[in-house]
Amino acid sequence: MKYYVLTSLLLGPFFFIPLIPLYFRYHTLHYDFDEEGISMRWGILFRREVTLTYARIQDIHLTSNIIERWLRLARIQIQTASASASAEMTIEGLHEFEMLRDYLYTKMRGVKHGAPASAGLAPAEAGVPSDLASALREVAAELRAVREALSKRS
Repeated sequence: MKYYVLTSLLLGPFFFIPLIPLYFRYHTLHYDFDEEGISMRWGILFRREVTLTYARIQDIHLTSNIIERWLRLARIQIQTASASASAEMTIEGLHEFEMLRDYLYTKMRGVKHGAPASAGLAPAEAGVPSDLASALREVAAELRAVREALSKRS
């Protein structure tokens, strides 16, 4: 809230104009982190909600302006592969921004407890159909045979 008040004061005597919507945004803004993704919702008259799955996240940026650095705050901008050049979701007003950024990177990459989510699983268990897995095994066997034939020639 301090950040919103300080940025509103930059307008001088008209500081209350942006302060009113920022006050309601501050009190209604909620973030939810679960196993599938992040959801952000805010608003009183017009309720808005943005939900992103970790698989859709393409890039994560940390940004902070002079006032935010003075208050030791930062914003995490989360981008997806949408047509928009701006961030899909911005998590603002964070003190522990590096810890949250690292958490999002691990979730984005599918890492759980230091290992990839599908590590050590058979292809059928990892969500790969069995016919695709058998085709991949055949391709691997053929490549192995070609490699052996080339090594015998040389």
